[in-house]
Amino acid sequence: MSIIGWIILGGLAGWVASMITGNDARMGVGMNIVVGIIGAFLGGWVVSLFGGTGISGFNIWSFVVALVGSIILLLIVNAFAGRKRYGPNT
Repeated sequence: MSIIGWIILGGLAGWVASMITGNDARMGVGMNIVVGIIGAFLGGWVVSLFGGTGISGFNIWSFVVALVGSIILLLIVNAFAGRKRYGPNT
């Protein structure tokens, strides 16, 4: 897949994942793209653990894989950000 495809797929997956996890108000277009691209790699790794195929081009399956990875990434980030926000020093 070309770099333009990664940017479009990452942007869409990151945007939908940010809406699902409640981060949409804090994230801009650039951060959605970054989260989506990292999420695509993470989702591909998770799917391969279960014997599936990760990102296979610009299609619905690749979007689902990137979306799942993006949601996992944002949930992990929210868990760490929540601890920092409500830590003993605040």
